[in-house]
Amino acid sequence: MSSHSREQTPEFTQLVEKSLSRRRFLGGAAALSAAAFFTVSPLSRAVAAATQSSPLMGFEPVAASTEDAFIVPKGYKAERLISWGDTLFGSVPEFSDSDNNAQAQAGQFGDNNDGMSFFAIDDNNAILAVNNEYCNYEIMFPHQGDNMSAEDVKYAQAAHGVSVLTLKKEDGRWQLVKDGKYNRRIDANTPMAISGPASGHALLKTAADAKGEQALGTFNNCANGMTPWGTYLTCEENFHGYFGHTGNGEIPAAMARYGISAEGGRWQWHQHDARFDLAENPNEPNRFGWIVEIDPHNPESMPVKRTALGRFKHENAELVVADSGHLVVYMGDDERGEHLYRFVSKGKYNPDDMAANRNLLDEGTLYVAKFHEGEGGELKGKGEWLELSFGKNGLTPENGFASQAEVLIHARLAATQVGGTTMDRPEWVAAHPSEPVVFCTLTNNKNRGIKDNQPVDGPNPRAENHYGQIVRWRPENGQHTAAGFDWDLFVLAGNPTVHQGNLYAGSANITADNMFNSPDGIGFDKGGRLWIQTDGNYSNSGDFAGQGNNQMLCADPDTGEIRRFLTGPVACEITGLAFTPDQRTLFVGVQHPGEKLAKSHFPFGGNRTPRSSVMVITREDGGVIGA
Repeated sequence: MSSHSREQTPEFTQLVEKSLSRRRFLGGAAALSAAAFFTVSPLSRAVAAATQSSPLMGFEPVAASTEDAFIVPKGYKAERLISWGDTLFGSVPEFSDSDNNAQAQAGQFGDNNDGMSFFAIDDNNAILAVNNEYCNYEIMFPHQGDNMSAEDVKYAQAAHGVSVLTLKKEDGRWQLVKDGKYNRRIDANTPMAISGPASGHALLKTAADAKGEQALGTFNNCANGMTPWGTYLTCEENFHGYFGHTGNGEIPAAMARYGISAEGGRWQWHQHDARFDLAENPNEPNRFGWIVEIDPHNPESMPVKRTALGRFKHENAELVVADSGHLVVYMGDDERGEHLYRFVSKGKYNPDDMAANRNLLDEGTLYVAKFHEGEGGELKGKGEWLELSFGKNGLTPENGFASQAEVLIHARLAATQVGGTTMDRPEWVAAHPSEPVVFCTLTNNKNRGIKDNQPVDGPNPRAENHYGQIVRWRPENGQHTAAGFDWDLFVLAGNPTVHQGNLYAGSANITADNMFNSPDGIGFDKGGRLWIQTDGNYSNSGDFAGQGNNQMLCADPDTGEIRRFLTGPVACEITGLAFTPDQRTLFVGVQHPGEKLAKSHFPFGGNRTPRSSVMVITREDGGVIGA
């Protein structure tokens, strides 16, 4: 991502001149139009109020759907690029609906693709790096995960991680190059260096790695990031469920904070692989929950776990080059009642020496966000970044922190110690391409207003929040390195056909035609369109009646208008997005169609096994996506 231009940045005005209560926020046209409320600049506010239509979006929105299909707007087409099990190498067998194994999976596209980044080599050649988050045992195995063997665990481990793909554009279509020079599978057993302040710490040492400097593997890779020097960042999220304890030992409180239990999760790896058994390897979980940097241009390079970015359940990593030249990384910790983080590099980005940037992510300062409640209950206010540095803000030996390494390894405990705001599951973060404004999806939180540490407040205004919202903030003086920021809510997802007159109806820019729940993936294109992907309740009933399958929407951040761009097949999540530099091709992920044995056979139909896939979207006239 290039540095944000600041030369002609539109003014980030007060979004509401008068005090606006939560009730008036919901009032819609009678109280305040969505266009007027969600405007960034006075000029766009005036235009939006007059037209009520976005100048950024030129497509006809699609309707909500419950079909087992991938539906895009009129004038667009969607084609399959790759699916779980497709081979990357000619020597590897193709996926079979009935007979797959670990050896084959090691050379096949991984399961449950998530975040992805597109690396252009030239106009007709590129690399696509794609996360493979986890597996659906009910689909992967005939026994549906009820009778796991050591071989089954190896198969599952090979399906996790990252797939690096060589792409070529032929006859106007991007296609996978089998045996391409960049093709690579990175999985749960790939050697990885550990760098930064926590490297070599006692809590990272194991019998197999007495120095604590090299781990094996990455898994539960959720979303992603892309550095200005051309590397890929993959983010380890729900790593806790892979570990368990076969003995009678207790789980330390610091591990329990990350959800680790003696029983282990549904993956059952600890029962067949001693590396994941806390009785044998009590420090192994500390080697996960990091951001991993991968050089997609060099298949022989060793991935690096960058510990300076903190250890938690990372969703994505949004990188911005600040005006000062420092690199700023925004990150969400995707769990109910967890936090939003920022990292500021010690060194500065050098656009003329890419090699000099390679270790920028090893030194810097980690912060956690604290949001202050708006006056009179209004859904906007001030915020500040609280430093997570050893010796400051109570991060001392007296409070259980003996070094900066321990602050980073136990980043959640550190965030609690300094008073970070507990959030409604911070998911993806996206920075506007030309304005100093940042957005974060808060997907849902059934514990809001129920648990003592998660009161209804600030950017989390609804108890038992099952719809989610998107918060945005502007750094002080437009500087991403500033200590403070102004925040507001860009949208409250909801269902106005089920709820009226309260916050569960959604904000004023949510209607019966564009409603959704659980915003998750998010990203901007070069034109400033905000793309929103959902991973929510697809029952199409009760609170979610009329919302259909998960979907992808497009929003104008100036006017607040939101249009549904596509809908996915049965029981899927829509996640992962990457544009080509010309913005004329969009890659989108379809994850876990048919999960929990729902009736999906996407993408091949018939009685075929449902398979997570990457789809390629273009306009029939060859134009810019979304315009």
